[in-house]
Amino acid sequence: MKRNTPVALTIAGSDNSGGAGVQADLKTFTRLGVYGTSALTCVVAEHPGRVSRIAAIDPEMVAEQIQLVFEAFPVGAVKTGMLFSSGIIRQVAKQLGKRRGLRLVVDPVMVATSGAALLKPDAERAMAKLLFHRAALVTPNLDEAARLVGRNLKNPEQAKEAARELAKKWRAPFLVKGGHLMLAKAEDYLAWPNGKLKTFTAKRCKGVETHGTGCTYSAAICAGLAKGWALDKAVLEAKRYITRAICQHLRIGRYTPLNHLK
Repeated sequence: MKRNTPVALTIAGSDNSGGAGVQADLKTFTRLGVYGTSALTCVVAEHPGRVSRIAAIDPEMVAEQIQLVFEAFPVGAVKTGMLFSSGIIRQVAKQLGKRRGLRLVVDPVMVATSGAALLKPDAERAMAKLLFHRAALVTPNLDEAARLVGRNLKNPEQAKEAARELAKKWRAPFLVKGGHLMLAKAEDYLAWPNGKLKTFTAKRCKGVETHGTGCTYSAAICAGLAKGWALDKAVLEAKRYITRAICQHLRIGRYTPLNHLK
């Protein structure tokens, strides 16, 4: 029997198509040797091309899920994904605020790849105010980082500047994911509050739809933090994992979902 298995918690919405959300997070945790637990925030009817409907879970129910996970398991790290409303965010912040030394990854899920809004406007402000300063890492994609700094980001230097600006403002490390820059290689920019910045580069894999990559990437980072790794090592190994999942993707019907088992 394996003892001292790392435990991670995902607080996020579901994806019935299996490529994103809690489903992707739990697959990722399992593949990376971490015991996965979850607190569901929303039930989402979707597939890789379309979000049809979102039904939010009662905030008190979200809080109770989190509380019971912590009662039963030694959670080493937590990631948040789709939180949807300010009411849910307040309950999440309240629960996480009770835990000392918690390593938190905040994936600020705002808009789906299909274009559907996944976070209410007032919830954006609540998330930033209540969760960013608690985070071991915040992982916006390029569009989310642009929303947070209030300007378009069109090249690597602008993305790096945004990462540094956000890290300094919220006093937490920020990883701005540069996949949407469409460079020859896929680059991400990790900035610390002291101004230090590190670039993570991987080959760009073509011909694959990227539904769920943000969820999967942040879950992989969370898994590394649950193992006790330093932040830059957790990001490096997660970058390698998400690159494998993209490049060795599956082909099912007309879609090309990530291969979480690689």
